[in-house]
Amino acid sequence: MNYLTAVIPVRKGSQRVKNKNFKKFNNQNLLIHKILKLKKINLFDEIIVNTDSTKAIKIAKSLGVSYHKRKDFFASSRCPNNKFWQHVGQTTNSKYIFFTNCTSPLIKLSTYKKAIELFEKYKKRNESLNTVNLVKDFLFLNKKSINFDANKAPNSQNLPDIYRLNFSINILPRKTMIEKMSVIGKNPYFFPLNEIEGFDIDTIFQFDYADHLHKKFF
Repeated sequence: MNYLTAVIPVRKGSQRVKNKNFKKFNNQNLLIHKILKLKKINLFDEIIVNTDSTKAIKIAKSLGVSYHKRKDFFASSRCPNNKFWQHVGQTTNSKYIFFTNCTSPLIKLSTYKKAIELFEKYKKRNESLNTVNLVKDFLFLNKKSINFDANKAPNSQNLPDIYRLNFSINILPRKTMIEKMSVIGKNPYFFPLNEIEGFDIDTIFQFDYADHLHKKFF
């Protein structure tokens, strides 16, 4: 059994940006970009592309990393995240899993290494490490404010610290993924990313902007 394995999930179909993992990014595409970056870390026993896409499998083979051919159900919108995460744990032969999406392409190598270092340091206390973005916005649910008093609104910097999971980096025991059907363990260590590194692609605007940021800062 491996000690630490990186898993990159890739679906053949994407809901908002068609074939976003294979769109040109940094003169490559998001999947190639992610694999090449992870290979530079030299801390993984194995890198696995978990996918239903024959194109992703060809890319994995060409770059010398492993792949897991995902069954149709686990690549469909019928499969909820918790069942997919459990499936990843069940099909990854490793004590710990480093689960990372292609859609967060702006993370520095030093940040990946720091996340692994922190997980190793605190894994007895914090069952998982999960990257987050700090949210300092005025939030409403069903037209009711949920993080401030609407009749006495503070300055935005004085809003409570609310963190949003960005799923850029998730490190946890395989056993936790299977038993809890989650990438979030007991007492998670939240690792905040800055606005650039925590940028996640979900729309065509975000894709184009991420490409712009990469050209400017990397």
